[in-house]
Formats: sequence, C-alpha cells, structure tokens
Amino acid sequence: MKETGYKLIDGKIIINRELTILDKFVKDFLSVLTKYSDYLIVSGFVSISTGRTRATEDVDILIPLLSKSEFTGLFAELSKRGFWCYQSDLAEEAYSYLKKMSNIRFARKNEMFPNIEIIPITKERKAKYYEFTHPQKIKIKEFEFKIPLIEFEILYKEKVLAGKKDMEDAAHLRAFFKNILSNTKFRECEEAIKHEISK
Repeated sequence: MKETGYKLIDGKIIINRELTILDKFVKDFLSVLTKYSDYLIVSGFVSISTGRTRATEDVDILIPLLSKSEFTGLFAELSKRGFWCYQSDLAEEAYSYLKKMSNIRFARKNEMFPNIEIIPITKERKAKYYEFTHPQKIKIKEFEFKIPLIEFEILYKEKVLAGKKDMEDAAHLRAFFKNILSNTKFRECEEAIKHEISK
C-alpha cells in the first residue's frame, strides 16, 4: 500500500495528495450541510481520506438532531444543489426518520452511489457524542473537514465494529499515524466506548 504522507500543523492534519471524485462529492455535500448543522465524518472515509486504498459506497456523517425547520432548509437546498434523499422526496417525511433517530441517505440525483449516510446523535448516544465533541481537523488541498480523533477511530473499529474491513482500516491508521498517536488519548477514548465494548 502506498502511503501519501501528511504533516501535522497547529493540530491540523494536512494530507499530501490530490482530491478524488469521492472527496469532491463529500466536499459539495458539506458546503450545504455546514450552513445548517455541525457534523463529523466517521468510519470508512476516515481511512480512505488518509491514504487507504479501498472502495466505499457510502460516507457516514454524524450530525446533532436538527429541528424540523433546520432540516427543512437543509433538505430544500440539497435538492436545489442536485441531491436526493433515499427515504423521501418530501422534507417532512424524511425528517420523521431523523426524529426517530433513524439514519437517512443522500446521493446525487439519478445516482445511487456514492451516498451520504446521515446519522443523528444526541447526548444519550454516549460514544458517538464523545466522538462528535472531540473532532480532528484534516485538510486535503483546499478541502478541510472534521473527523474523529484518530485514536477513537482506531479503537472503535478494533473493539466495537471488529469486522475484517474495520480491522484493516484500523491497522492502516495505526501504521500511517504511528508518530502522532497518543497513549493518553487511547485511554480516554477507550473509557468513552467501554459501555459499547461490553455489549
């Protein structure tokens, strides 16, 4: 696997590579989402964005549970910008899924993949809330976005998800970021997810 390299400048990870089609898709979506909500990109895209070569069909994004008016504005602008929602063409119906803390998906119109999976969170989702409130900034060319602490992402994949692809993602992150990983952060993150490990 070819590593693309990075720099850590003022706490921000700068990845040394060109933007991909997937990066540009996520960048376009975030340009709308950030007008209405905070966010955190999690799971597979974290590993892919930091140089792991593997396919993905969806990009997982955590957002706080929005009000109906906030979501309606977001939904309308996403529609204008060429995105559609898997669950419904109507904002009110799509919002009913979020309200029940169910995930919803968006893709470009007339396409199924790639897609964005929106995952609503509240303080009750303790591990995800910790993840959301401890972001790591990352930048590729002009595209700057937020991911979890690398230590959190590694532990969550190793100890909670633990699938083959997750373990490979975690191994990539451990190898790629070996010079900046913090044992203190690992301990803090493990404490944050301990109730999910025991499930």
